[in-house]
Amino acid sequence: MKFTRLLLGIFTLLPLLALAAGCGGGGGGGGDSESPLVSITVTPANSTIAAGGTLQFSAVGTYANGKTADLTAAATWSSSVEAVASVNNAAGSKGAVTGVAAGSTAIIAMVGTVSGSANVTVTGAGAVSPNVMTITVNGSLCSDSSYLNKPCVSVTICNPGSTTCRTIPDILLDTGSYGLRIFKDTIPDLTLAQVPSGSGSLAECVQFADGSSLWGPVQVAGVKLGNEPVVEIPVQVVDASFGTRPNQCQNADLSRQSARFNGILGVGISTEDCGPICVSNPGIGLYYRCSGANCSGTAVALASQVQNPVPHLPPQDNNGIIVQLPAVPFDGVVSTSGSLIFGIGTRPNNTPASPTVFPTDEFGDFRTVYNGVNSTSFLDTGSNGLYFPNVPPELPTCPDPDSGWYCPPVTRELFATTVGAFGSPSATVPFYIGNLLNLANSPNNVFKEIGGTSTFGFDWGLPFFLGRQVFFGMEGKASSLGTGPYVAY
Repeated sequence: MKFTRLLLGIFTLLPLLALAAGCGGGGGGGGDSESPLVSITVTPANSTIAAGGTLQFSAVGTYANGKTADLTAAATWSSSVEAVASVNNAAGSKGAVTGVAAGSTAIIAMVGTVSGSANVTVTGAGAVSPNVMTITVNGSLCSDSSYLNKPCVSVTICNPGSTTCRTIPDILLDTGSYGLRIFKDTIPDLTLAQVPSGSGSLAECVQFADGSSLWGPVQVAGVKLGNEPVVEIPVQVVDASFGTRPNQCQNADLSRQSARFNGILGVGISTEDCGPICVSNPGIGLYYRCSGANCSGTAVALASQVQNPVPHLPPQDNNGIIVQLPAVPFDGVVSTSGSLIFGIGTRPNNTPASPTVFPTDEFGDFRTVYNGVNSTSFLDTGSNGLYFPNVPPELPTCPDPDSGWYCPPVTRELFATTVGAFGSPSATVPFYIGNLLNLANSPNNVFKEIGGTSTFGFDWGLPFFLGRQVFFGMEGKASSLGTGPYVAY
């Protein structure tokens, strides 16, 4: 889900066979047996698991000719300290690491004489780091009606200044938007504080690129993320019956059942969901002043706008986030789980291992070049596929009515180049596109190879995050990777 601070969002949840929409592209090849293997990169780097927990690692080889290949299944895996963590070498389970006891170890992948490694820290059984939230992708934190590649978290919401709280699961984790949005009927026993607008009440209409929208009042809530302290911030309470919906929100989702989530947690690089332009311009089409049933566009101060909770966390944890998800094999898995980690370079479990840092603009956008086409681009857990322009040589799309999805006869390995918003740095990214209809007919829900067409740039959705640690630096916040906004991986 991509939501800009102006008017429009990109919300790629177009229903299809109980899925959601996508984008895709490119051309290339894997490793070359005639070219020497020169290095192996093991991911995720600097990960944390509990004793008894498991985490899938992956290995990508780089050859002398610049090509890359997934070597997870080909590598021989080992742990430098077996008493801390063990790693599986059985066919079909290679690279699966299990925590044994508290401590740190290196997880090593070797092919021939070439090896690569990544560090993992194992915490004691039942130990929970204060700056970590669990993410499940189509797992226990998601509803039964979830679509493919849906990352879910639970969020605790409290009455302001009170210990009266409710923990809500099935919250879509979205690095492409900013702020918490929660359906009213998930918090029936809470009484949040309405944010005023002049003599009326502040409300918001959020529009997404698939034509859907969310409408409801802006109210102050206590928001608790994992074991972080409660922060009191404005949130959007989604309620299509509030006041009179403006034209832009006439098609607003009427229920969480139709939206297929209980809410959205936007943890992208911005503090507010609109920013300075909404302070002086009442005609943006985002914020409204409602007096009784009458609602009209209004300007709104920064402090009254819907807030990203991350910059409001304690200083040790508020300069950014890390999304850490395990790799999945081709043809997918039923579900998987990972971590949302708060803070960058402030604790042992959020120390970066030399990722490439891409400065972004104020909307979290950088550039991606695919098949010679340079597009606006963003990293977005809220989109369930890889969405990109279908430029020549074109990929086959699925038959109608699913022609927005890619359906090549065999899975394709493709390449694109990501570029910082101001021209540097750049990096080549391999990715995969499979036949969506074939994948959707399997029993699995989490895939690295689904994608579809895009008219709004290159959307690196949920598949990009599988097998990576991805960093988001909050705007104006300093970290060991620099001052935000930036993304890094």
